[in-house]
Amino acid sequence: MELRHLQHFVAVAEDQHFTRAAERLMVSQSGLSASIRALERELQTPLFVRTTRRVTLTPAGRALLGEAERILTQVRSAHEAVAAVQGVLRGMLAMGTEQCIAGVDAARLLAAFRRQHPDVEICLRQAGSGALAEEVAAGRLDLAFAVRTDHADSDQLRSVPLADEPMTVLCHASHRLASADAVTPEDLGREVFVDFHPDWGPRRITDAAFAAAGVRRTVALEVNDVHTLLDLVDENLGIAVVPRHFRHKRASLTALPLKGTDERAYKTVALLPPAQATSPAARALMALLESGSA
Repeated sequence: MELRHLQHFVAVAEDQHFTRAAERLMVSQSGLSASIRALERELQTPLFVRTTRRVTLTPAGRALLGEAERILTQVRSAHEAVAAVQGVLRGMLAMGTEQCIAGVDAARLLAAFRRQHPDVEICLRQAGSGALAEEVAAGRLDLAFAVRTDHADSDQLRSVPLADEPMTVLCHASHRLASADAVTPEDLGREVFVDFHPDWGPRRITDAAFAAAGVRRTVALEVNDVHTLLDLVDENLGIAVVPRHFRHKRASLTALPLKGTDERAYKTVALLPPAQATSPAARALMALLESGSA
């Protein structure tokens, strides 16, 4: 099994198309097809279901994909480690982050990293905390900044707490609860909620807090970005439970402390690196973060 076979396999799996994968890899389509066939012959099983419009992974292909990604990540880390010993940091830093995460200024951190290590290519992925954790565990990201909802580390992932932040209720100034000093889940049981998709860290924290309080809530308006959430609340279409620093993003909204949930309504921002080998670029970023230079 050759590394180029695995590289070709992963590219086809990502693009779900031989022509697009060949263009991205800058190889001929016939050469790419031959590489995949050679890998299938060696493994004695089909890896893709081919149609005229796209290709999809077979069960064997899905089983291989995670291992292939980990192998390629380890090979890349080996090359980068050798370069680092020679005094030059090269390669790629693949980082993930959730939107508007407290305690980390991702743009400033990456800018400081770029100034120190201009030869490293930076790739950034923004997604929900659940997806980011899966990407780090699978080796597709070097590290991520996410909301930690599971305090237990795993064989693939470590969790380094960075900051805690309480959750806050945002509502329109004319809302019936706007004059309250604070609210509890019981006060909000009949409200219509604006919230993020279930993969987002704040949504997971809120769902867990209300479930623990025995209060069922209705998320009627589900969004995937902070500004749309604030717009919907600003139009009095619902209320939202968000990290406390969101209250500074829209002065027209009323912010109410969420009480009666103990520590469950606290969001922990964490750095998620892999449990085992960390790339030299990721180690350099972590050192920069720890030094407070960014």
